[in-house]
Amino acid sequence: MKTEPGPERMPGKPEPKPAASRASKPRKSATKPKSPPKAGAKAKPGESEASPIKLRKGEKVAVVLLSGGNPQIAKADGDAPVQAYIAAMPGWKRDLGKRLDALVVRSVPHVRKAVKWNSPLYGIEGQGWFLSFHVFTRYVKVTFFRGTSLRPVPPGASKQEDVRYFDIREGDELDEAQMAAWVKQAAALPGWVPGRPSAA
Repeated sequence: MKTEPGPERMPGKPEPKPAASRASKPRKSATKPKSPPKAGAKAKPGESEASPIKLRKGEKVAVVLLSGGNPQIAKADGDAPVQAYIAAMPGWKRDLGKRLDALVVRSVPHVRKAVKWNSPLYGIEGQGWFLSFHVFTRYVKVTFFRGTSLRPVPPGASKQEDVRYFDIREGDELDEAQMAAWVKQAAALPGWVPGRPSAA
């Protein structure tokens, strides 16, 4: 997981194609190409009427799973996108996602939630983000943005000075008391704010 995600990279511009000679250029048609009908316009006799795609009540749009089975959820604030992310977590990871989410809410009742960079984030309004998690093929990585300030320090090291990780694999016994203690400590610290050089 990217611990301090930045703006997405813009794809490289394609190389310009060599100019074709005038002789090889196709002639422009004298007739104007037909443009698609405007929304709400009635079709002419003999044409099929274009209609918007509608979902049936209760029908769900399939969620794309990215590398490692990580759900691709649109960036949004609030509980709803976080629940959509958790519901799309594959296999045993879904139950773990539910447990982690419930544990954070129990430990920090006024928690702020969002999904950004295809990861649920948890934070305090006006204070920044303190925790995130991300799905990988064989584990779920919990990120504490100010992890080096927690006691005991979570075991997973990071290239980022303040960040620490805690990986949870299938069959691991989750120490909920320890996780809750970390969450409470993390929520009391200044969180990570995207765009700022440090979490402080």
